[in-house]
Amino acid sequence: MNTSFSVLFYLKSRKTDKGLKVPIYLRFTVNGKRSGLSISRKIDPQKWDARANKARGTSQESKELNIYLDKIRSRVNKIHEKLIEENEPYTAQDLKNLYAGKKEKPKMLVEVFDAHNKQMEKLIDIEFALGTFKRYFTTRNHIYEYVKEAYGREDIPVQDVNLKFIRGFEYFLKEKKGCNHNSSLKYVNNFKKIIRMAVGNEWITKDPFYNYKIKFKTVEREFLSKEELKTLTEREIKWERLAVVRDMFVFCCYTGLAYVDIQKLTPDNIVRDIDGNLFIQAKRTKTKTKLVIPLLSPALSILNKYEDHPKVLNGDCVLPVLSNQKSNAYLKEIALLCGIHKNLTTHLARHTFATTVTLTNGVPLETVGKMLGHKNLRTTQHYAKIIDRKVNEDMKVLSEKLAKEENFSSKMNKQPKSLLNPY
Repeated sequence: MNTSFSVLFYLKSRKTDKGLKVPIYLRFTVNGKRSGLSISRKIDPQKWDARANKARGTSQESKELNIYLDKIRSRVNKIHEKLIEENEPYTAQDLKNLYAGKKEKPKMLVEVFDAHNKQMEKLIDIEFALGTFKRYFTTRNHIYEYVKEAYGREDIPVQDVNLKFIRGFEYFLKEKKGCNHNSSLKYVNNFKKIIRMAVGNEWITKDPFYNYKIKFKTVEREFLSKEELKTLTEREIKWERLAVVRDMFVFCCYTGLAYVDIQKLTPDNIVRDIDGNLFIQAKRTKTKTKLVIPLLSPALSILNKYEDHPKVLNGDCVLPVLSNQKSNAYLKEIALLCGIHKNLTTHLARHTFATTVTLTNGVPLETVGKMLGHKNLRTTQHYAKIIDRKVNEDMKVLSEKLAKEENFSSKMNKQPKSLLNPY
């Protein structure tokens, strides 16, 4: 454990009247972080040697003070040596507390997580989305279960978290909780924030995530093709619950809105530009970025269809959206009715907007990114890769078709000359 350590005596203030004594302080410095306390002694600043870190002269007063300072140094060095022998991590504050005879209760991992989540809960819809809070709440529960299983305890000190703990937690998520690779790493990433907070507060001296690399696997996002979207849109659905969810899904396909954003959409978010065209003006819940989305005719038709719905008339919404859980369940039924062999979810509609509706039809990547509310263009570029793959597939079909035509032409050229030119 590479830890820099030093101890220093210094005067609290030098700006005093001549002959007036000032307090002497002891300062601990560990890895550049300081902590200090008074040693209950005073001295005339004129008699203090800052470079030698002791009292000047050979007077009885100076000798007694320097002996006292040496005893303090010796005591501090013994405390430091003990920590080194026990391989205990420590901070400047820890040294100060040990010197002063205070033994602080160690910060406990689950307690720290609970305190973080309690503070986060108060900031829902101010700084964090409800979904973000739920993910941290779930991560906390996974940590609690892992500590109970791996350590047989309800909680452990934060300073006991090391690389072995992190890798063990990842394995626990995959093996015991049945999480896939990316889901597991998302929970680990949430846990990482708690540990970084502990490092920032000097509850631990070394970041256990230093040698741990989080590498997500690339997931190919599904989306509806032009034909599948047409089938879904034109399918006659008799059951109202399914029809409402289908219309909400199609609306998202032509606006790119996430479920939480369409749920919060009100008539105030539907505005006209100077030419009289309607568009959506809102903020994305997840990133707080401004959304400006022109309303395409399929989306406008759906809005008009529900303009007389009681919930819409009350001004609560522009569409009578069901819960996300029910919507996703009903979308499975809708997929069966339409003969679509894809896992329809409310979020797949957003992917369909990015690919089939916009990028495939030549809308620039930057424009699509703005309508999706992406802060970083790299997020949008993932959809461009999907389109590139589709182009490659289409060109492969064309290449095979041309190859067949070339084979036919070459066979024709190999016919007997008498047949090609009887003269």
